[in-house]
Amino acid sequence: MSSAEEAFHSMQRLIQVLWPSFIVAGLAEVAFFTLIDPQELYLLGEPVHFSTLATYSIGFFGFWAICITSSWATCFFQRRASEINGLPDGGEVSGDRQSGCA
Repeated sequence: MSSAEEAFHSMQRLIQVLWPSFIVAGLAEVAFFTLIDPQELYLLGEPVHFSTLATYSIGFFGFWAICITSSWATCFFQRRASEINGLPDGGEVSGDRQSGCA
């Protein structure tokens, strides 16, 4: 695989992680702040003294970080055995699967 193809694959994987997590973080923030007033939040037992906009921004980036982690984990666990073991495409490790298993 050439370096241009590797760069394209890496960028595609990055977009597959960041874009869905951005959308879900936006939805999570809307749902969260529909139920909770940002001026009534407490952090470690003390009231939060940030502006409403700052609270929304911090909340969004917090939700986005959680969603990025979730999307990245999905991509990580989706890899084929050949990708994990560094084998060429289609390469199988003997004894990797029992016969008849998909």
